[in-house]
Amino acid sequence: MIKRFLLATLLLALTGVAAHADVPTKSDSLTLKPTTAEAQAAALSARFLTRFQYDAKPLDDAMSEKIFDAYLKDLDGDKLYFTQADIKHFDSLRDSLDDAIWNQDLSGPFAIFNLYVQRATQRLQYARSLLKKGFDFSKKESYDFDRDKAKWAPNEQALDSIWRKRVKNDWLRLKLAGKDDADIRKTLDKRYKNYIDRIDQLDSQDAFQTFLNAYAETTDPHTDYFGPRAAQNFDIAMKLSLEGIGAVLQASDEYTMVREVVPGGPAAKSDKVHVGDRIVGVGQGKDGPIQDVIGWRLDDVVSKIRGKKNTTVRLEIIPSKTGLDGKHEIVTLVRNKVTIQEQAAKKKIIQVKDDGVTRRIGVIELPSFYEDFGARRDGDPNYKSASRDVAKLLKELKKDKVDGVIVDLRNNGGGSLTEATAMTGLFINKGPVVQVRSSNGSVEEQTDDQPGMVWSGPLAVLVNRGTASASEIFAAAIQDYGRGLVIGEPTFGKGTVQNLVNLDRFGDGEKKPKYGELKMTIAKFFRINGGSTQLRGVTPDIAYPRNGNEKLFGESTYDNALPWTDIQPAKYKPVANLKMLVPILEHKHAQRIAKLPAWKLMLDELAEFRKNRDKTTVSLNYDTRLAERKHVEAVQKAFRKRHKAINGDTSDTMEVTLDDGLTPGERSIKDQIKQEKEADKATDVMLDETAHIVADEVGLIQADTKLAAEVLPYHGKSAIAD
Repeated sequence: MIKRFLLATLLLALTGVAAHADVPTKSDSLTLKPTTAEAQAAALSARFLTRFQYDAKPLDDAMSEKIFDAYLKDLDGDKLYFTQADIKHFDSLRDSLDDAIWNQDLSGPFAIFNLYVQRATQRLQYARSLLKKGFDFSKKESYDFDRDKAKWAPNEQALDSIWRKRVKNDWLRLKLAGKDDADIRKTLDKRYKNYIDRIDQLDSQDAFQTFLNAYAETTDPHTDYFGPRAAQNFDIAMKLSLEGIGAVLQASDEYTMVREVVPGGPAAKSDKVHVGDRIVGVGQGKDGPIQDVIGWRLDDVVSKIRGKKNTTVRLEIIPSKTGLDGKHEIVTLVRNKVTIQEQAAKKKIIQVKDDGVTRRIGVIELPSFYEDFGARRDGDPNYKSASRDVAKLLKELKKDKVDGVIVDLRNNGGGSLTEATAMTGLFINKGPVVQVRSSNGSVEEQTDDQPGMVWSGPLAVLVNRGTASASEIFAAAIQDYGRGLVIGEPTFGKGTVQNLVNLDRFGDGEKKPKYGELKMTIAKFFRINGGSTQLRGVTPDIAYPRNGNEKLFGESTYDNALPWTDIQPAKYKPVANLKMLVPILEHKHAQRIAKLPAWKLMLDELAEFRKNRDKTTVSLNYDTRLAERKHVEAVQKAFRKRHKAINGDTSDTMEVTLDDGLTPGERSIKDQIKQEKEADKATDVMLDETAHIVADEVGLIQADTKLAAEVLPYHGKSAIAD
């Protein structure tokens, strides 16, 4: 899936402090104006979005109000720069932005942006002025840092109060990290000055990109506008999207947050970088200084992290599990390119011993539904693809005489729809797999036409919140046919299809790009039972505890996600009735996990994560914050101790002597290999428990031939309804 937050070149949230209007700044005299080409691009985009967008909406007064709110949210989502008077000043634009776009008059949106630039710069100058005096941390006061739903400040004095606490909190965090006052003052002054410098670099393209993207994203979360410069960056990102550390990043307030960890990449292999972690510093090489990147534009942070293959980058992160006040950690990664080979399906066998009986459960781990399109296009008979590799692994598992199979789709973000269809065909005889409804209402079925099953035995599909798009299609089809049990967490819920439109193709024929590109939603996926995978995702037959990221990650986190809908079911029939097994398997599962230390540890860690995640207010008293931080560190230390008791005594830090004759780059690679080996030793409690559930199913089937006839697929029959 293409993520809008990875590729955005919009102005990111800038940390600043409310300022008085008489503070002179370099940006006070800056007045950005729209170009003729930008006005034309806006009108051209509107024609596409109102005619060809899935569930297209007219660009009228009602849409104008949504665009107005989205635009202000993109500029000042935390209500930190504009006052009520500023918003009132532009209130006449609330229901007239539709006219501005159609009439190609963008002076209003640009006026808002120009005031934003002025206000942000003034606040940052005020922030720098506060550093001279410092702060008293013995007072009992607190700071509410989550202002997403806050009201606009009534006046500048109210903003002064908010930003005094904000800067005080910035200072306190550095103080808790062990920095002295002089170092803190220098660090923050440099940080705020960098913000101002970045504001001064904003141009007309930034203003237009922000405004038109507010319109695009108002239609649905996966629709985006890319101006000429952003479109060029988009193309580069597509070619280099898997270069670097293998992580999808997004802006979150003034932080760069890990939105997704790419399977097979350096970040995933290290097991030290996780969804929700915040990157606050980046260092080059084994010993290069860590550069503070708080408040940086997302594309600038990415450029620091990206680099040549086999070079070292060090990230200073705040782990998501500890909250924003958690102890910073330094993670050393060796840059690499995530290839199809790295993403390739892998297999292993888990031996489950219960009641004196040992059953062998095969596991296929599939990071994505990949396909080597180039090799296939060139006629290579041995081109790599997910379905081909999985078919080969299934045959090997059959030779190994496994009793059941698990397809592990956790964090599989999707990929080729063709591959998802072909892989479903490995487990059914033949029949429809997914329905695709276009914006004009026509429905097309993707069908498996190859008769026969590579694996017809007990099957489970393991999913989590990161299971998305094509992965959801596969899991849904397996569930609808009754072919296997879906186990885990509710999936992501992305049930839409996007297409990229080059607007310059519809312009005046100039060779130089000037209109940009529009990524728009053109279709929606539907299950063969008629329901959509959109928004709701796939609900497991046997549910595991949610991993705590549901408020950060998933289709439901978008305010304007397209709704769940349904259409007529496809003509198919289930091949087995697994529902009758679920209550029995759930009972055995509950009995087992009640006595499982690793499961209890997982639940305790999830509870701690949610507590830290849901915290929106912090104390500005040093003693209180220090005590809270010590408590968090003690809790994490206790968790590590329990992990070691379960997994064996593995080291939390990788230490390599410096007299081993290795270069820094080679030593970093050695560090990473060691980290990967240590991570492999850790117990994957959800996978192990899924293996036990499949083993329970095998036991029930083997003990009852009548039951086996109900829950195993009917051989030789088509999955298409008569």
